[in-house]
Amino acid sequence: MSELPLPGWSTSPADAVEQAEDVSVASPTAGSITHPDAVTDAHQAATHRDRAFEAVNALSRLVEGLIFASAEPVTETALKQFMVSQGADELLLGPVLACVVARYEDHAVELVSVARGWQFRTRPEIAPALTRVVEKPRRLSRSAMETLAIIAYHQPCTRADIEGIRGVSLSQTVLDTLIEDGLIMPKGRKEVPGRPILWGTSTHFLSSFGLSDLGALPRREELLLDPDASGRNDRIVTQKGAG
Repeated sequence: MSELPLPGWSTSPADAVEQAEDVSVASPTAGSITHPDAVTDAHQAATHRDRAFEAVNALSRLVEGLIFASAEPVTETALKQFMVSQGADELLLGPVLACVVARYEDHAVELVSVARGWQFRTRPEIAPALTRVVEKPRRLSRSAMETLAIIAYHQPCTRADIEGIRGVSLSQTVLDTLIEDGLIMPKGRKEVPGRPILWGTSTHFLSSFGLSDLGALPRREELLLDPDASGRNDRIVTQKGAG
């Protein structure tokens, strides 16, 4: 099950609506005497709850369609704006997303939070079967992965910063590859002589690695330090690239 949109929201559509509407209907206990007004109030509350469920369910289908039709993850800001354009309260985004998550609980795809947005993705458990027929994307070289890791953890940083950490010069080919793949982008210029370009990761980087934001990056302790011939421990190598 993927992470829920907001803490405390249930994956059950019915529960989500109940939470959103804050409706609580007390059932009379056996043998108790129920006042007619209480029965009427309970009936009205149940009717209101049913209508709320129908409204949230209908809205969730619109949101589902928007996310499905988008090539990139859809941000929560964009989803809220879309809901408002449909005449709905943006505060219902939590239960609406919960409805969509529950709807795909037994499907091969799931709704996940990635790159500061929401996107439908194939479930990880069926990936091994799909890799046999789906074309694999181009794999990055070890030097490209090292460079990307440095930029991700030290951004914004200059080319000189990257070379200083790796201990070797950075080829233009590696930099061009990361730019062409949309994994890095310019973040301005450093105010020093020569005003070199500052590099940082892109939203596509987060999406490609299944990260909700930069805070979801692995801890630096999970990276290996590769000492060079001079005994310096400043060349960062990813676990993947160290094999």
